[in-house]
Amino acid sequence: MKHDNMIASEGLPFIAVSGLLSLFAILFGPYWLAAFALLATVFVVCFFRNPERQAPADEKLIVSPADGKVIRIDENIKHELLSQPCRKVSIFMNVFNVHVNRIPYSGTVSEIRYNPGKFLSANLDKASEQNERNAVLIQTDSGKEILTVQIAGLIARRIVCWVKKGDCLQRGERFGLIRFGSRLEVFLPMETMLSVTVGDKVRAGETPIGTF
Repeated sequence: MKHDNMIASEGLPFIAVSGLLSLFAILFGPYWLAAFALLATVFVVCFFRNPERQAPADEKLIVSPADGKVIRIDENIKHELLSQPCRKVSIFMNVFNVHVNRIPYSGTVSEIRYNPGKFLSANLDKASEQNERNAVLIQTDSGKEILTVQIAGLIARRIVCWVKKGDCLQRGERFGLIRFGSRLEVFLPMETMLSVTVGDKVRAGETPIGTF
């Protein structure tokens, strides 16, 4: 399944409920409740929007796996799924960002690991280790490892992953989403030349974050 609808299917139940509440409030009042329900419906529709994206032409570029803001860059980081130390780029997604996540570089899914956990605010450093999270490890054709970790946040209560081990994925392809505000971390080989700094705003599937 490509998951390329304009609205992510996971959002349809939320949109249906808020839409029905809006209709009920419009028909029976009060008007302030109708206005609030309509705003809530618009917000939910915007949250689950799933726009098309065009990856850069240069195939050497690694693209951002998430919309949001780069809040941290760490060097010489180890992870249990990676064979070597790496660089880590942390991206915070607020509730107004697109929350569909995309593959940063073409390759094969060699491992997926889900860890239950807490729901601390996703912009806190300890959220990386303590929050609910889902790791997707990609191995490129040249044998390099790229790891993306979806991390739930204070409001986010469900991580969605659409891919499975063994899938061959293309750079910029959708692989999942996190509902209602969250964080995504991408682990890259140490030799990667980063093209982003802390504070940069990025778009999933489009913004280059580094190159091999």
